[in-house]
Amino acid sequence: MEYTQLGRTGLKVSRLVLGTMNFGPQTDEADSHAIMDAALNAGINYFDTANVYGWGENKGRTESIIGNWFAQGGDRRDKVVLATKLYANMAADGDPWPNHDKLSALNIRRAVDASLKRLQTDYIDIYQFHHIDRSTPFEEIWQAVDVLVQQGKILYVGSSNFPGYKIAQANEIAARRGGTIGLVSEQCLYNLAERRAEMEIIPAAQEYGLGVIPWSPLHGGLLGGVIKKEVEGGRRASGRAADALANTAVRAQIQSYEDLLDKHGVEPGEAALAWLLTRPGITGPIVGPRTAEQLDSALRAVELELSEELLSGLDDIFPGPGPSPEAFAW
Repeated sequence: MEYTQLGRTGLKVSRLVLGTMNFGPQTDEADSHAIMDAALNAGINYFDTANVYGWGENKGRTESIIGNWFAQGGDRRDKVVLATKLYANMAADGDPWPNHDKLSALNIRRAVDASLKRLQTDYIDIYQFHHIDRSTPFEEIWQAVDVLVQQGKILYVGSSNFPGYKIAQANEIAARRGGTIGLVSEQCLYNLAERRAEMEIIPAAQEYGLGVIPWSPLHGGLLGGVIKKEVEGGRRASGRAADALANTAVRAQIQSYEDLLDKHGVEPGEAALAWLLTRPGITGPIVGPRTAEQLDSALRAVELELSEELLSGLDDIFPGPGPSPEAFAW
């Protein structure tokens, strides 16, 4: 496994991030524990989750599964860089009760204590804002964060799904307050088929020293060899991938992508991950395996070197927006 610094921090993290969103809803606790053991044995030390994972009446379940894994000992907690998120409504009855969601100082305090209890740990390495809160000023957010850092409950703070201007705003206000390190990471939707993050989000993150953690690196399975699976195994696409393939232009684009990778003898899913690892400013993509086999495929991507010819071909099929602001200025 390769490691890198998380943005401008001294924290060393693996180039693959283990996403846990499937733990509970799609992968049972025993298999989730086995995947985490395998990831740790392979050198993945960066685990990502969120308080809402588990969803619906089971929200919080994923953090509990991770907490039970930590409780098994074996230096599991000490070896893991643990990231979780807050923003969504976590009221027990599911109703949107006031102050049980978003980023008020009250909810930050409530949410971190609840996550710590479920995760069976006394600190969170990277506490992330899952979405912008248009109603809460960053002065209030940073004051709440400072208290948690002083209490030893969190070490760093990151964002997720932030636009570039909010990354700038958050860190400028942090700098003016003094003593607050500000955001150190941003999780954003970024992959070969969805490159809009290159216009503002990634440049802002680089300017302010944030590590960038792409989520949905296979774009909901669309970049994982979906057409090939249909032809060879009769496994039809579902969800986002099925919706995208209903568009004939998109289907032709994905067919070209799979044909190019077949020519080079590279598996589509592994190529999509390896491509992200070549991109400027990227710390590492989040992989969310449902099975041990999917984890093995992701691990192979770290060792995969894409030729200049292949990289050029991928750019031809999935052209990026170009540099900002030229991409939208003229």
